Amino acid sequence: MTSSSRAPPRDQKRGDAEMFGAALSLPPLLLLLLCWAPLDEAAPKQDEVQRLPGLAKQPSFRHYSGYLRGTGSKHLHYWFVEAQNDPQNSPVVLWLNGGPGCSSLDGLLTEHGPFLIANMLYLESPAGVGFSYSDDKYYMTNDTDVAQSNYEALKDFFQLFPEYKDNKLFLTGESYAGVYIPTLAVLVMQDPSMNLQGLAIGNGLSSYEQNDNSLVYFAYYHGLLGNRLWSSLQTHCCSQNQCNFYDNKDKECINYLNEVSNIVGKSGLNIYNLYAPCAGGVPGHVRNEENTVIVQDLGNIFTRLPFRRTWHQALLRSGDKVRLDPPCTNTTAVSNYLNDPYVRKALHVPQQLPKWDMCNFLVNLQYRRIYQTMNAQYLKLLSAQKYRILIYNGDVDMACNFMGDEWFVDSLNQKVEVQRRPWLVGYGESGEQVAGFVKEFSHIAFLTIKGAGHMVPTDKPQAAFTMFSRFLNHEPY
Repeated sequence: MTSSSRAPPRDQKRGDAEMFGAALSLPPLLLLLLCWAPLDEAAPKQDEVQRLPGLAKQPSFRHYSGYLRGTGSKHLHYWFVEAQNDPQNSPVVLWLNGGPGCSSLDGLLTEHGPFLIANMLYLESPAGVGFSYSDDKYYMTNDTDVAQSNYEALKDFFQLFPEYKDNKLFLTGESYAGVYIPTLAVLVMQDPSMNLQGLAIGNGLSSYEQNDNSLVYFAYYHGLLGNRLWSSLQTHCCSQNQCNFYDNKDKECINYLNEVSNIVGKSGLNIYNLYAPCAGGVPGHVRNEENTVIVQDLGNIFTRLPFRRTWHQALLRSGDKVRLDPPCTNTTAVSNYLNDPYVRKALHVPQQLPKWDMCNFLVNLQYRRIYQTMNAQYLKLLSAQKYRILIYNGDVDMACNFMGDEWFVDSLNQKVEVQRRPWLVGYGESGEQVAGFVKEFSHIAFLTIKGAGHMVPTDKPQAAFTMFSRFLNHEPY
């Protein structure tokens, strides 16, 4: 990131963006248009998006795009979409995508679309991601700094939108937001000015150890590892019915775990959805027409393997000629849309900022991971005995697999209130169908979505919407 521009003043008037041909189809935005009653409160008019280029019909609900103040000289880009039905009394829901280093606009544009039941706040975090930036152009950060910066941005949001300060607040996210959200929630729970009600995390990274250990079992029992490799892993990585696939020092074990890592992450399988095709074919190091190395590895599994350190050092030497894309995904449509100058103008993005990418390579590579587990954060939140927590997983995701998150929730040792059971979703003429399984404890639930991968709303929109509605409305799953 090389821009030294500042966010435009909040009192600066914005002109309507000019219309241009549809660069990106946004069906979630179009399918959920409903009548909306305007508020008479103090939303920042200068941030309101007047027209979205490329849409045949403009949304009938209000939405805003601008900047919130993070820590120091950080400016975090937000896109806030008011609920279509009774926004005054609907909850405010923060959504964060993970990475670390990937944009939450992925959630808005390719996963969700605006919800019927909530006011959705999408925050591009940390600085350096998407349209977010810092005046000092310093983008090395870590878990605790990001939590503090997100907290400052959330405070700034309620100053910009005071009409929402008493609404119920939920913190939600996906993937590395498994770290972002609990660390942020611990700060928010200490602020009486925010009406925190709970948090929901999808396919989250809750514990590196449990994620790695469970992934090997997941891979074997989904047919990815042959009997030879499985037997070798049992021999060299396990003893006394206990396996350590996380930080085992046995050289033979490490060699076999490298095999597992290559099968899961580099063989051409879609790590985000085992049963979906891999967009673009086999991932890896590819050079595009600009001679840029495209890296498709966010580095959240098997982080203790020795090759990781050498790999990181080599990539750092590549400098600015590296772009990070999520494995097996196609980000072209969203990138083209958000980099169109008319769209950037409509979203009040400073002209001097660099092009928008789904994920920022340098933010990811320089990110310091302080926490290896979120155990302490969840126990602190649960000790308050007033927040609703939902951990949910698509059950064919390999990046943050359901088994590891279920192990993690079990390890919190909370009182079981409802034993693991199927949960159902109605599918019209097909009737109610099993959408997954749920286990409920006091103040926390673990839930799976059958047949969904890492991006649950994209793969199973009706099940995801039903789950999310029940969570926000405190209804039984």
